[in-house]
Amino acid sequence: MVFVAKHFGIAVDDIIFFNEKNNVPNEVSMEDTAVLEQLKLINELDAEEKNILLKLIETFVSKKRFKDYLQKNIATL
Repeated sequence: MVFVAKHFGIAVDDIIFFNEKNNVPNEVSMEDTAVLEQLKLINELDAEEKNILLKLIETFVSKKRFKDYLQKNIATL
């Protein structure tokens, strides 16, 4: 869920409590239909498999952000 929230630039709470807040997004578009199809299939996985996959994705995203952060800050030295 963290990956999805970060991808769409919203808080995880907005996803979890979507119905309670009655927040209806104006429009969501995905240019890459292959990614959209993969997200739909991920949603069909059992909870344990889904959690493993999302943790794996979050690990790679965090690694990329950390690498970018280091490159940016090393360049300023």
